[in-house]
Amino acid sequence: MTANRFVSNLAAALLAGEWSVAGLRTSVYRATGKRFGWTPRFAKRVHTAHATPPTFNELLAFLGRDPGFVRALAALATARYPADRFPVWHIFAPPEPPPRPRPDWASGLPVLPNEPALAEWLGVPVGHLLWLADPAGRNAISKGVRSYRVRWVPKPKGRARLLEIPVPPLKRVQRKLLADLLNHVPPHPAVHGFRPGRSIVTNATPHCGHAIVIRFDLTDFFASVPVGRVLALFLALGYRESVARLLSGLCTTRLASNDWNERPNPLNDGSEHATRARLTSRHLPQGAPTSPALANLVALRLDRRLAGLAAACGATYTRYADDLTFSGGELLRRNAARFVRRVTLIAAEEGFALNRGKTRVMGGGGRQTVTGVVVNQRPNVPRAEFDRLKAILTNCVRHGPADQNRSGHPDFRSHLAGRVAYVAGVNPVRGRKLWALFDRITWPGAHTYPAS
Repeated sequence: MTANRFVSNLAAALLAGEWSVAGLRTSVYRATGKRFGWTPRFAKRVHTAHATPPTFNELLAFLGRDPGFVRALAALATARYPADRFPVWHIFAPPEPPPRPRPDWASGLPVLPNEPALAEWLGVPVGHLLWLADPAGRNAISKGVRSYRVRWVPKPKGRARLLEIPVPPLKRVQRKLLADLLNHVPPHPAVHGFRPGRSIVTNATPHCGHAIVIRFDLTDFFASVPVGRVLALFLALGYRESVARLLSGLCTTRLASNDWNERPNPLNDGSEHATRARLTSRHLPQGAPTSPALANLVALRLDRRLAGLAAACGATYTRYADDLTFSGGELLRRNAARFVRRVTLIAAEEGFALNRGKTRVMGGGGRQTVTGVVVNQRPNVPRAEFDRLKAILTNCVRHGPADQNRSGHPDFRSHLAGRVAYVAGVNPVRGRKLWALFDRITWPGAHTYPAS
């Protein structure tokens, strides 16, 4: 046992026992198993200095400057037998600091004062809660007891996408956290991704008709959020540290080294070392239902700073997941290069990195797109995309849908209906034209599809 751990354990023992001179003497014995000659005078000095129990840090500070205790520590360090050097009989945990005051708007969040209350709220035993939260991070590397399934999705170019999918018991817990806690914490108003009532269309609409549109893409958006930032979020919501640590453990994981080594196309990784460091440390997993909401909330300061930067240039800012979009007039157009550098710096300061290969500066003379929506004048779908879908629907009317299902969709009807609904959501006029074609298709063995 080192001197620091000895002092920390002794301070925790003093605070855990009766706060009287006799009680302090007993606490020294319970912590060390020794009846030191200096204990009575030490107990009197502690009680004289603090008539009521101080905080843990205040008590540590007193022990560090008390001459008699400092001399006692020096004597223990030179004890004849190793077992007598900083002895510990029982280990005491330092008292947990009080939670932060809960924000006024957060009064409706669930009250979770301790671990048993959290387990009861989630509907799981405390032991099962500890396994799901995995505070030691063992589930990522232990065969047969993993709490996430790992799947790599190859891409034609560049790094493969990693999906970390929670096992069903953990996913059920995460869904409750999302529905009854995270969805009640408001993100920044500029956020449109993963929010009820918002979509790629609401994200694109504020950028219509502007002289310039600048679009950025964040690299490894979920993996860039470490467990420490998730913990800080739950602490800011007024939860005790022990509860906040379990909540953050339920929502994060780390990738085992052998899973990283099994990734496809390792030569196309790009920033391999940075990505490996993010993934093999605890991070938000892409595949957990809680990750989108948590990423939005953790990025609050990023959104505030970028919204402030945009306002200084008379510009508009929105974010859809990892897509950052700015649009504005001549002031933004003239300062576009400097603006791009400033956004890059702010993102880096907030712990995120930009995929520079996907940065786009789009003037009004060319096509401006935001999350796949054309925004030059009003929200619209690209003409080529509309024409392709219209041709497929026309051929379905003339020749039947079977010949047009060249990609082998198991439910081609629903697939086409989804594509038409997307166009109708962006451009209702074009959508009505496509629905009229869709309703003329004869689907073998099925009743008429309800008109939109």
